[in-house]
Amino acid sequence: MSSRIVVVGGGTAGARLAERLPVTLLGEEPHAPYNRVLLADVLAGRYGPEVIALPSPRGGPVRRGTRVTAIDRAARVVRCADGTAVAYDRLVLATGSNPVLPPLRGLGGDRLPSGVYAFRTLDDCLALDARVRPGVRAVVIGGGLLGVSAARALAARGAEVMLAQQGEHLMERQLDAHASGLLRRHLVELGVEVHTECRVRGLRCEDGAVRAAELADGFVLDADVVVLACGVRPRTGLALAAGLDVRRGIVVDDRLRTSDPRIHAIGDCAEHAGRLYGLAGAALEQADVLADLLSGGTTAYRGTRALTRLSMDALELAAFGEATERPGDDTVRLTDATRSAYRKVVVRGDRLVGGVLLGDLGAVGALARAWEGDEALPHAPLLHLLTHDGGF
Repeated sequence: MSSRIVVVGGGTAGARLAERLPVTLLGEEPHAPYNRVLLADVLAGRYGPEVIALPSPRGGPVRRGTRVTAIDRAARVVRCADGTAVAYDRLVLATGSNPVLPPLRGLGGDRLPSGVYAFRTLDDCLALDARVRPGVRAVVIGGGLLGVSAARALAARGAEVMLAQQGEHLMERQLDAHASGLLRRHLVELGVEVHTECRVRGLRCEDGAVRAAELADGFVLDADVVVLACGVRPRTGLALAAGLDVRRGIVVDDRLRTSDPRIHAIGDCAEHAGRLYGLAGAALEQADVLADLLSGGTTAYRGTRALTRLSMDALELAAFGEATERPGDDTVRLTDATRSAYRKVVVRGDRLVGGVLLGDLGAVGALARAWEGDEALPHAPLLHLLTHDGGF
């Protein structure tokens, strides 16, 4: 194992690698590494910020509030904004992703108007927490996993929440239309006003603070707070400036190496086999594989099959793979309208390729194992896949 492993980025991937190996961890945020997945629970008041802290590094130094500005590949050093330089034998880029800011009128420049937040970091969460109180009018733009999580957290704090989703249904990357409809009903029961096929075209601000959101049809929503939950984009600036191969993300091979074999990339910033993941499960798996490789192992990274899971008060949700079937696929659905429970699996040939469960997750463990293993299903009626033991 190399004696000088430097990790740029203190998020999920970087912190996991530092937990497994002695590394020098350079984190841009001033906070100790934390679980970003639980930020909505902090905003909702379920957890304090200290509860979401990630395990401490294995023993190498951690530098918080350190922004890396350049990689000198010839000298094998990274240069920091404070004027220091850190030498490496192996460099790991775990720079994560930035929130996508939509092209709205009223947004511009380097700073967001007061009351407008990109819900991505603990600082975003704490700033939003200080602003939210019962009766505050909040508009959430984006109906994906992050937007749904933010909307239910704000509603739990007593805010008057309106969720605007440009697509046809909520969490359209993970859910089919029926599951999305059940999710929407649950949000409405929590007090969230949900609008799909609804585009926000601009923000109205006065004295540098947001006052309203303007919809494409001209309707204006008064707003004290606006949360931008429009997706993320890999942070690739350092890699680009260093001349590494970058497409949508930093391109890596099965050993998680970039085009420079002494530099690796993991987590949201990494693109493997043409795919970006943007999921905590993939970041953790990539960090574990790289830890093995840097310790002399021979593990290869073949991609991640990650399950999305969300807990919202009385509603539990899990989704994996392809929730929408193709022609020729076999599909099984079970619906219990009285309990707002829904289960669906999609089978292609003899393989389980996706599924959605809402309300009752008793079968999720067996289904996830069958999907992650990508093995032929046993010869049994497909309905058995939706029993509590998954039919195995």
